[in-house]
Amino acid sequence: MIAKGRPIEKLELSETEKEKLTLIANRPKSSQREALRARIILECANNIPNQLVAEKLGISQGTVGKWRSRFLKSRLDGLVDRPRTGAPRTIGDSKVEEIITKTLRSVPKGKTHWSTRTMAKEVGVHPDSIHRIWKAFGLKPHLTKTFKVSKDPFFVEKTRDVIGMYFNPPEKAIVLCVDEKSQTQALERSQPVLPMELGTLERRTHDYIRHGTTSLFAALNVLTGEVIGKCHAKHRAQEFLKFLNLIDATYADLPDYEIHLIMDNYATHKTPQVQRWLLRHPKFHVHFTPTGSSWINQVERWFANITNECIRRGSFSSVQSLIKAIYEYIEIHNQDPKPFVWKATPESIFKKLEFSLS
Repeated sequence: MIAKGRPIEKLELSETEKEKLTLIANRPKSSQREALRARIILECANNIPNQLVAEKLGISQGTVGKWRSRFLKSRLDGLVDRPRTGAPRTIGDSKVEEIITKTLRSVPKGKTHWSTRTMAKEVGVHPDSIHRIWKAFGLKPHLTKTFKVSKDPFFVEKTRDVIGMYFNPPEKAIVLCVDEKSQTQALERSQPVLPMELGTLERRTHDYIRHGTTSLFAALNVLTGEVIGKCHAKHRAQEFLKFLNLIDATYADLPDYEIHLIMDNYATHKTPQVQRWLLRHPKFHVHFTPTGSSWINQVERWFANITNECIRRGSFSSVQSLIKAIYEYIEIHNQDPKPFVWKATPESIFKKLEFSLS
């Protein structure tokens, strides 16, 4: 016989609440805690004492009373865990400000940058606290990036010209980004590469055998993403002229189209032989990128792709095997080419580099 105690408040469920609780109790993705709380409320809705609910579900009577009370007070919201306050802060705002200020405005004596340990010793807190504060404010003193500001006196004009070809090319025009990936090495690992296995990364020796180099001449079609590529043993004006002839032959079936070449100021591109060739081919127009601004030439991004996806991790027993791999990469790329999406406007570049246009 169940002992009589304080009368319990009657618990009634709406149809919506009952459906929701039943779903939580039976849903496979529900956590065990969520499912148990839902079952407690569903059983309590049958107006049976807490002790019987506890015995049926194999839990304590106190647990049943806790969730019954919380549901009666807050309904379904009462079954959600309340946020925990956690331990009180031991580092005040003034100390956090001191750490951030020192990180941004100073360096430790005799060193170039702070580490968590040197900063912790300086300000008297644990290194883990320094790490959390730096992470919260996006500070990474151990990392650095390099940049190069062009000294070209015509930087503004050349930038507008090149980016204008990306955003608003002339009608009946083919825009090609042209450059050379010179001195690409055919490197063969001194031992066979060990393939990747479950739980094990691909492994390769750090040392290698050099088998020579090749220079890849490439032209990226800005509109289509297609690439014309040719490897030569050297990268002189003679080889560049051969590549220009290859470009001319590639688009020979489009005689009404003009060809605009975007390329850098490398001496090979400006020799008298090249100048005479351009005069004999008036449909070719050259747009030079600013000095020291190779990043504005889209083919450089494609060079990064072929390096990462084909060359860097390859092992080549000869220059010919390297050239074969390069041509295969270009062939596969051109089967489903995708152009790069250029978003930077001249104004956004000038603002980022703090150029004054006044």
